Amino acid sequence: MVHALGEIYRVLALQGILIDLRPLSDRWSVEVFSARETREVGRVTDLPLGLEDDAAANRAMTQAETNGWFTREKETFFPLHYVWDTASDMEKWIDDEWENFIGLDEETRRAARSAWALGDADSRVRVRVKMLITRWKSG
Repeated sequence: MVHALGEIYRVLALQGILIDLRPLSDRWSVEVFSARETREVGRVTDLPLGLEDDAAANRAMTQAETNGWFTREKETFFPLHYVWDTASDMEKWIDDEWENFIGLDEETRRAARSAWALGDADSRVRVRVKMLITRWKSG
């Protein structure tokens, strides 16, 4: 990743802006929600590959800053919700799309299914992802 940041620095105009936008592993909450209420039913399990990816990205940005390529101007976190109509839709998505990055333990799976089945007619399931956004200026 440091090589890619070096290439970005090479082609980015002086005082240009780089936006670092990415999810961070943080045992994201699993929620069942409706117009009436929101219930946290569990948390995802952060898997080693996802944690390693976060650490590698952080190291790369630190190295780019040390190299003088970019200066951190502003950084914040915000939630991004992935939403599914049913608990089983959520499980399938996580198992298929995020299989090496996060997991769901059996207790969270059961709790989500149960809360969704007993919820209001408009109940849906979501995972609240922790997002990082950082503004960097090229040096």
